Amino acid sequence: AGAGLPVIAGGRSAGARVACRTAAELGAHAVLALSFPLHPPGRPEKSRAAELLGAGAPTLVVQGGNDPFGRPAEFPEGGYELVEIPGADHGFAVPKRAETGQEQALSLLTDAVTRWTAALG
Repeated sequence: AGAGLPVIAGGRSAGARVACRTAAELGAHAVLALSFPLHPPGRPEKSRAAELLGAGAPTLVVQGGNDPFGRPAEFPEGGYELVEIPGADHGFAVPKRAETGQEQALSLLTDAVTRWTAALG
């Protein structure tokens, strides 16, 4: 990377995997992984944790509490920050009956990303 602002590699779902895999090559300052697909639905033995843990840069994972590709409790300990959006699925949609409304869920997501990026320095 040339002069200018630091790069944050980021993506959602498969794009989050790509961001983790390419961060070092891009010279990224950090990685933002939205709805990281930790495993295929119903297949926790097919873990993609190595991709996440190998990002090589400060990483924020924002994950829905009911994401079938990996609920927050399924994530391994590691060198990244994980923020859960309660009740949200892989697309950050929350059921109408959920305690957290859709607008609140999106506010939690944007607030987490804003706070994290500001703390990168």
